[in-house]
Amino acid sequence: MQEMEIDIDLEKSLGPWIGKTTKIVDYFLHEAFQQHGLDVSKEQMIVLKKLHHEDGLTQNELANLTWRDKSSMARLLAKMERKGYIIRRQHDLDKRVNLVYLTEGGREVFRNTRPIIQKAIDILEKDISKSEIQRMIEILKQIQDNFTLEIASQ
Repeated sequence: MQEMEIDIDLEKSLGPWIGKTTKIVDYFLHEAFQQHGLDVSKEQMIVLKKLHHEDGLTQNELANLTWRDKSSMARLLAKMERKGYIIRRQHDLDKRVNLVYLTEGGREVFRNTRPIIQKAIDILEKDISKSEIQRMIEILKQIQDNFTLEIASQ
């Protein structure tokens, strides 16, 4: 059987553009955090944000909210605990469950990232109309829904 050659024009596909944009934003955040003396990664900042909005989440809840597997989340939280950003406590009723809380140090780091995050948002949305931003959000949500449904059906 002859193998079919599949010709994909990646420049006309959304995937590479979404990926490139994400990498550029990640690089910007990494450099900005370092320049401001913040020893925090984007992944750690996302966990800080989730806990800032709802302190005392379980490790599993954090893993689900951030699309990480359980072992990856455990490693990330261990690193954050060593840095003094979070503490983990066993659940009173179920000793197998760890609840995660921000420390004052974690709150301070989160507060210090906010102006950097706002600057990244300002750059990201520069010269783009509110209606274009809203439409892009709708499109990205649709892409996420498409993949979520596909993953769920496997």
